[in-house]
Amino acid sequence: MSGAPALVAASHGTSSPEGRTAVAALVDAVRRSAPGLLVEDAFVDVQAPDVASVLDALGTGHESVVVPLLLSAGYHVHVDLARAVRGRTGEPRLAAALGPDERLVDVLLTRLSEAGLRGDDRVVLGAAGSSDVRAVEDCRVIARRLAARLGRPVSIGFLSAARPGLGEAVARTRATHPVSRVVVSSYLLAPGYFHDLATAARATVTTAPILRADAPPPTPLVELVLERYAAEAALMRAA
Repeated sequence: MSGAPALVAASHGTSSPEGRTAVAALVDAVRRSAPGLLVEDAFVDVQAPDVASVLDALGTGHESVVVPLLLSAGYHVHVDLARAVRGRTGEPRLAAALGPDERLVDVLLTRLSEAGLRGDDRVVLGAAGSSDVRAVEDCRVIARRLAARLGRPVSIGFLSAARPGLGEAVARTRATHPVSRVVVSSYLLAPGYFHDLATAARATVTTAPILRADAPPPTPLVELVLERYAAEAALMRAA
């Protein structure tokens, strides 16, 4: 893929060692899956380098596509990342967020299976939340798709900004179905602060996030990152 735009993989950033390991493994898997493609790590918050610094380092002689390693398109995509690419020489492009996408539902189903989901369990999708209604709707789309795949209702709870809160959603589900286990399906990219909050919501079971520090990144997720990149790279070539 010589001469192709660089792929700048922009994750949120975390202080969690497990989260850092999991996200780094995803970026490394993307590199291995696309030999010859320049893949650079960048972060929106907490970690360095930030996206602007990576784009500066690439310089004007290398086109680039910023791929948000984020499950929904909220403030970080529409404001932070959009600001980082806007007005730059070489006009780097900003790809879509990873979700909603059916391959993310595939991974959620795998995590539920790993957690021992039972036929009579009640499932609550645990999402990070956002003040951006578009990001909240992205999460609701995933909840509806997960419900369709499971053939049972899936409610949703958020860990910040949006309502209902995850703890509230878990308590409400438990009150409505007192003899069933409540299982939180963790719709979070990696271990870290938000997954710790999800675990603290006191469900009977909380699944692992999309990425695990103790396992290779799911192949469908690697493919999804490369697909988001390829869509923008194609638009760049056509311009």
